[in-house]
This record gives sequence, C-alpha cells and structure tokens, in this order.
Amino acid sequence: MFKSHPKGLLAAALSNMGERFGYYIMNAVLVLFLCSKFGLSDTTAGTIYSIFYAGIYVLSLVGGAIADRTQNYKGTITTGLIIMALGYVILSVPILATSDNTTWLLSLTCLALFFIAFGNGLFKGNLQAIVGQMYDNFEAEAAKKGEAELQLAKSKRDSGFQIFYVFINVGGLIAPFVAPLLREWWLKVNDFVYDAALPALCHQFLGKGDAMAASDMQNLQILMEKAGGNITDMAVSCSQYLQIFNEGVHYSFIASVVAMLISLIIFLSYKKKFPTPTKKEVQEQVKYTAEEKAAMATEIKQRMFALFAVLGIAIFFWFSFHQNGMSLSYFARDFVDSSSIAPEIWQAINPFFVITLTPIIMWLFTSLAKKGKVISTPRKIGIGMGIAGLAYLFLALFSYIKGYPSAEAFRALPVEEVAMLKSGPWVLIVLYFFLTVAELFISPLGLSFVSKVAPKHLQGFCQGLWLGATAVGNVLLWIGPLMYNKWPIWQCWSVFLIVCLISMGVMFGMVKWLERVTK
Repeated sequence: MFKSHPKGLLAAALSNMGERFGYYIMNAVLVLFLCSKFGLSDTTAGTIYSIFYAGIYVLSLVGGAIADRTQNYKGTITTGLIIMALGYVILSVPILATSDNTTWLLSLTCLALFFIAFGNGLFKGNLQAIVGQMYDNFEAEAAKKGEAELQLAKSKRDSGFQIFYVFINVGGLIAPFVAPLLREWWLKVNDFVYDAALPALCHQFLGKGDAMAASDMQNLQILMEKAGGNITDMAVSCSQYLQIFNEGVHYSFIASVVAMLISLIIFLSYKKKFPTPTKKEVQEQVKYTAEEKAAMATEIKQRMFALFAVLGIAIFFWFSFHQNGMSLSYFARDFVDSSSIAPEIWQAINPFFVITLTPIIMWLFTSLAKKGKVISTPRKIGIGMGIAGLAYLFLALFSYIKGYPSAEAFRALPVEEVAMLKSGPWVLIVLYFFLTVAELFISPLGLSFVSKVAPKHLQGFCQGLWLGATAVGNVLLWIGPLMYNKWPIWQCWSVFLIVCLISMGVMFGMVKWLERVTK
C-alpha cells in the first residue's frame, strides 16, 4: 500500500490513527452522554455538540496560523496532543450530576471539550500540511528524473491522502465499541441492564416527580423493572441507574488519554524525519522581476478563489455528513432496534466502509486513469455530493413509507408500540454505505485539492481553511435535531437531500474552471 509513496507517510498515518482513536471514543457517545449525564434535551445537547465540533475546525485556522508564523509545525502538533490529553483526563473523572452541581460540572465538561477542540486545532491541519509537504518534496525529486517521473509522482498524491484517510478510520472503526462495552460491563457489575431510553425518563422523573405524564411514568416503570431497578423507590433507582450508566462512559475516556499518549510517542519517534513545510523554499530564495511577481500574485489569487469555491461546497457536505453524530445518532437510538447493539456502535459502520471501500475506489480511479479517463479532483467532489444525496433520498423514502412521525411524537408512544415500529439494523448499513462512498469522493480528495492549490508559505493556514469550512458546516448541525424532533422525519431527511443536490449542481457548474486552475 505504501510502495512508491513518501517514507514518512506511514508514521504520519499511525500518529493520526492514534489521535483519531481517542477522539472517536469520545465523539461516538458525546451527544448521548450529555443527555444521559445532565438530562439535557436533544436540542441543547446538539447545540453544545455543534459548537464543540465547529470549534475543532475553527481552531484549526488558529493552529495553522501559529505553525505558519513560527515555522514550528512539529512543536505545534506536539503541544496539541498534550492539550487534548488534558481534556480527556478531565472528562474521565466520574462525578454524579445533581441539581446542586450541574452548573459548574457542565461548565467543567465544556472546558474539557474546549481543550480537546484547541488541541485538535493545533494538531490536525498541521499534520496534514506535513503530509502535503512530503508530496511536494516527492514530486520535486521526481522532476529531476524527467517529465514522465514527475507525472507519475503527481498521480500518487490523491491516493496518498486516501491511504492517510484510511488510517484515520482504523481508529474510528474500533473506537465506537469502547464506550458502550465499558458502560454495559459496568452496568452488569452493578446488576443493571442497558436501556437507551431509560436515562431520559430517569431525568424526567427526578425533575418532575409525580407531575410526570402518566404514559411516561408507565414506560419508566416497565423499563426500570426490566433493567433491574428497585421500583419501590423510583427516585433512588433513577439516581443509581444514572450514576452507574454514566460512570461507565467516564471510564472509557481513560482509553482516549492512552490513545493520545501513543500518538505522541509515534510522532516524537519520527519527528526529526518529517519535513518542515516552506523550510526548503526559504533556503532557496530567488530574485524575481516585477512582471514575474505580478504573474505569481495573479496565480495565487486564482488558486485562493478556487480554494474558497470548493470550501463553500464542503460546508454543505459536512452539514449533511456530520449528522452521523447528531440526528442520525438520535435516529439509531429512537427508531432502530438497539436491544442487541448499542446505538453508538453504529457509528463504526462508516469507518468500516471507509477501510473496505477505499482500495476499491482507488483501483477504480487508477483503472480509469490508465485508460486515459482521468476524473479530476473537483469532478470527484461533485459526484460525491450526488452520492450523499442518495443516502438521504433512501432514508427519506424509508421513513415516509414507514409513516414515522416526529421523534418527539414517536417517543411518547407506549413502549410496546414503539418496539413494534422500530426498524431493523439494515437501514443504518444501507445509509452509511452511501454516506461513506460520498465521503471517500470528498474528504480525502478535498485534502489533496488543498495541498495542490495552497501557496507554499500558507500550507498550514490553507489546511486550516478546509477545516474551517467544516466548522461552518458543523455550526449548522443543531438544525438537524430541531427538524428531527418537530417534523415528520422524512421531511428532515428531505432537507439534507435538497442541500446535497444543490451543492452538486453548483460544483459541476464550476468544475471546468477549477480544473484549469489545478492543472
């Protein structure tokens, strides 16, 4: 897999894999954890998640700017890993949320999320900039051997970023199993059984007591009896269940700390061999005429315009795709039978498909290239938006045929009726298949596109811009749960379908211009 690629690619990929493993442990459960620990509504938890997720990518701009200004990419990455580890340490401390401590405990949790976001901002874009520099150096060496060697080297960049992306998802594949397994193990040790619906009902009882709706009280009693609680004293049972339920999740964050340390060790062990973006160019400064400088300035402007055009499309892709941690997680919790598989674990489907489908897609692109039918990176991104639309088309049609109401109305139904109406797991498998194929046409190739058009002295910043566009999309994530809870859910999925189709149309409208800029 790594044959004919820069030697540092494996070390960079492994370092990124360790960091992503720790991150995805937390991300797989975050929004559901906020609901179960603090009794937050889906909308409130979604808002915190949106701000956090956006912060990761906004702060990548800061991290890229710091590294570009100081020219200390490696030191910035190291600092980021340490700060992220501190955030996970704070999250791993199990403290029961009560009416007396919720304010400061939720604030502390948000502070931990800020540390994770800031550390990620220092780490993520700058490691991608280093990978981009590997291919800059790789192509420069190939150019010395002739035009044929140069073109071959250039053809490796897209596949190199796809390989890099696969290793991200190796961590993402394993991580979603960690928190649910630890949580269910801890529940079993304490003579409880896992039930995804119980935390919300427990919080509702503790907040309302006898004023709780009769139908909700009946559901609580049925589920608590199945889970092993003592229904003679419901307040005690609810408090105990919430404490044990969330302690198991807290312990899983310790695995995130360990993952950060492993990633740090891998990075430091190879640190001296990684290239430093723009360092070589500083050593080889050449004097240019006024005309040459004007031509270079024009080219840089064109490249930046092209970059921002693609960033605009990326915003809407991530707004749709990252619903996997928001409204799609809620869908797995509410509408899919999770009696045998926890809803968080379904997030492992996406990285599984990334790992298995990437070689197939790489083979497809390579085969087409050998036949002289090269698909440009901008065109691949446009195709990806269309495939993402297919995912939401499928889910919208399925939800319409099933006659699903809004999530709020669905959860209010009697337990027996809800169980009869829930979908089988196959729905999530089909959904994530389409979303993953779309992701493979957009995300790793977007990184490759940025590395192609970014000016040499702004590589970290431009990678940060790509992540910044992701941040803008993530700021909008809260809209998903809002629609999901208030509208018949087929209408919610239809909104994402329309967003994807419009983005695809705009991308194909710009594709010839973008192809000229990236030649």
